[in-house]
Amino acid sequence: MPILLSEVLKHRTFTAADPVIRAGAAAVAGTQLRWVHSSEVLDIAPLLSGGELLLTGGDALVSASDARRVDYVRQLAGRGVGALAVESGQTLPSLPSSMIRAAEEAGLPLIEFRKVVPFVGIMQAINSMLVSESVAHLRRADEASHAMAVELAHGSSLDQILAVLAGNIEAALELSTVSGVTLGSALPADGALDPADGSGPDEPHGNLPRRSPGTDGTLINIDVPVRGVPSARLAISVPPHGDVNLARVAGGRCVDILSLALLQRMPPGLKEVAGTALLRAVSSGSQPWRLQQLAPAAGIPTAATAVAVIVRTSTSQQLRSAMDKILKKSAQQSASYVDNSELLALAVLPGGREAAARAELVDALRGLPVDAGTITAVGPLAAGIENATWSLTEARCALDIAGSQGLRADRPTPDPAGLVVDVEELAVERLAAQHLDQAARQDYVRQQLGPVLEHDERRNSQLLRTLAIWLDSGCNTAQAARELHVERQSMHHRLQRIFELCGGDPRGTGRLAALHLATRLAAL
Repeated sequence: MPILLSEVLKHRTFTAADPVIRAGAAAVAGTQLRWVHSSEVLDIAPLLSGGELLLTGGDALVSASDARRVDYVRQLAGRGVGALAVESGQTLPSLPSSMIRAAEEAGLPLIEFRKVVPFVGIMQAINSMLVSESVAHLRRADEASHAMAVELAHGSSLDQILAVLAGNIEAALELSTVSGVTLGSALPADGALDPADGSGPDEPHGNLPRRSPGTDGTLINIDVPVRGVPSARLAISVPPHGDVNLARVAGGRCVDILSLALLQRMPPGLKEVAGTALLRAVSSGSQPWRLQQLAPAAGIPTAATAVAVIVRTSTSQQLRSAMDKILKKSAQQSASYVDNSELLALAVLPGGREAAARAELVDALRGLPVDAGTITAVGPLAAGIENATWSLTEARCALDIAGSQGLRADRPTPDPAGLVVDVEELAVERLAAQHLDQAARQDYVRQQLGPVLEHDERRNSQLLRTLAIWLDSGCNTAQAARELHVERQSMHHRLQRIFELCGGDPRGTGRLAALHLATRLAAL
């Protein structure tokens, strides 16, 4: 029987910590655990494989910025971690609200330990329970792998090979290429679940579970390589009361059999798989030599100027073909890849007019048909493939700012369905998010705009918004009035009040830049 997080919460070693669920409570009952780890390292996510209960004393979280804390939670959720337990106390008085919000949005159970307990005691007690379960899972996984090998040796179809695994783990399976073409599928004996009814977006790396609200169960995606390059993806749809850990273990055990089956049936297109491998390497921050090794096979010159694009959406796989059409028109060479709920792309721009071509790409992406809530970010120009990771990192930073802070809520986008963010327009915000902690930003804003903020709080006015739009318009009063939908005379009255609060008209003084910076930081 799978060991559930709800059961672990009642264990005596856990109750001794006086635990309180701060986020993701809806997912607790259905969360199956695979192992218990403890770590103070914020970059632990890539070392996890999904289903873990992670314990941390919060030492590293104390000195981390809010943006880094949110990224920490999102990375753990993206890796399919079962739950995160954080100890509060003298080091970390309470869990930051930013982490609680991020965990709730990601559906990751976030638990606060309000008493200090030895983590080793929890790990020994719970992991001893999990060991016997793991042994049983490995035995069943080996049985399935052997049976699949027999089917392969007899020349069975992919559907027949997959049916063996589906029956063993009682889950629905679908094997597809990295571009989304279905190669084979199978249902469990009762035919209760279809992979298309799984929990949502594709996962980026092997056996990472994705929680699903309601009764849809859990979707696990496992990459299947051919000759070392990810060429297909196995989607396992585990029903609500199914054994997620068994599905994860058995799916991983059967990868080699599926690789052999694919090698017989679909020799991979080198350029497509190399493009996928390149973007995955860019996304994971691989060494420059690795990018230079992969780029030529993907048709991308190593010395070319490129730009990274990232789209965060619930329909990333469906958007890929539309994105590829845009890239074909706007770029000389390109590659795209679906990574979880993100669509990643790398576009090589024409030499001699890179900046203009980038602007055209941004405009073209604004015409991309997307669902509500979709956010797209275009990174800065990267000179050489070795700088592609930097371009993607900056695009992801801008995307996080736009998604978590409601980028420029005072200026709605022409198309409310989606937002396209140009990182060049967020240089100040990116610099602040990456190099200034929240306290430093708040102090600076208060120093520059304290009287304006107090006026807005007391009178429920919009002087800060007015000042921000006026400064962004280049101090063009008429243009700012149009954007605010107010009469010019009203705009002049607002500005006069702002100048009185800020110590005079800032135009022609060094205060102008200081105030402009403060209005941009205030949005963070």
